[in-house]
Formats: sequence, C-alpha cells, structure tokens
Amino acid sequence: MRIRIRYFASLREALGPGEELELETSATIGAVRTALVQRGGAYAQVLGPSRAVRCAWNRLVVGEEATVDQDGELAFFPPVTGG
Repeated sequence: MRIRIRYFASLREALGPGEELELETSATIGAVRTALVQRGGAYAQVLGPSRAVRCAWNRLVVGEEATVDQDGELAFFPPVTGG
C-alpha cells in the first residue's frame, strides 16, 4: 500500500513538502513516524519522540495510535500553525 506524506509549517521547511511511502502492511501512525525518525538527520530532529507533532489521516486529526490501513494521506504538523 502506498501512502502520501505531507509536512506543514516548520516540518515542511526541514523536510520538504512531502513524499510517498510504500508500506507492506497496515501500521499505526506512530509506527510510520518511528520509521521516518530512524532515517536520522532532519527527520530525527523534527519528528523525534521529544518533539510535539500533530498528525492527520485523510484530513482528520488523529492520534498516533490510529491505523494507516488503506491508500491515503498522512500529514504531520506542529501543534500551532499560522494561517
């Protein structure tokens, strides 16, 4: 299954607008975040466990325990964003 990942605000500045990621099975958003952090570098800096990051699955704000189980869009953004 292929998902699209989008980054917003300061995360976008560090990581770019987004990317596509291939997953072999369904996973939680937390597991996807952990996999991205394991890339190291800017990913570890802005998505690391000590960083406050919100997430949305298909434009619905959800917690990291939510399951990514179909093709769709995962977004990461800081807890406060400007308009």
